[in-house]
Amino acid sequence: MNFFEEIGKYQIILGSQSPRRQYLLKELGLKFDVKLKQMVQEVYPENLSKEEIPLYLARMKADAFDDELNENTIVITADTIVWKDDKVLQKPGDEKEAYDILRSLSGRVHQVYTAVCIRSVNQKSTFSSRTDVYFKELTDKEIWYYIDKYEPYDKAGAYGIQEWLGYIGVEKIEGSFFNVMGLPVQKLYVELKKFLNIT
Repeated sequence: MNFFEEIGKYQIILGSQSPRRQYLLKELGLKFDVKLKQMVQEVYPENLSKEEIPLYLARMKADAFDDELNENTIVITADTIVWKDDKVLQKPGDEKEAYDILRSLSGRVHQVYTAVCIRSVNQKSTFSSRTDVYFKELTDKEIWYYIDKYEPYDKAGAYGIQEWLGYIGVEKIEGSFFNVMGLPVQKLYVELKKFLNIT
């Protein structure tokens, strides 16, 4: 059974405004529509573990599409968190927050967890991926150059690994590079094949 022939029978909805996720899904060769549910608040129970947080949020985002599901629809949602020192590093609200986050990542290792939920009328599949990211010691000049020239405010952890800071700052990673961008596409491809029962 051909993957693209089979998945081409479905309308795929990507429930994410992230341009990185949209780019990666397109590069995977899929045709999809982007739809957002504004009422979804990214709030989770405090007792969840670091692995459970993005899984919970990805499922919640997918469940918001209940009214749009039919026999020919597949919804894909995702959530990414950056974890360091036993807490989630949120998206920065301003320059100072961006600086403080990047200063805390400097010379250290942190984890990026991305969870994905695939949803149809009849089934739901959720999975996650972890990547360890090692940063070199960053100078203040490097941090401020990145903040001034790029857009850290829509990114968990205040950086994009595919941007300048990733080029000069990331010494190594253990795990999927694309997971850090916000979508573990290799795992997504494998899980979509399972979801569609394609061998």
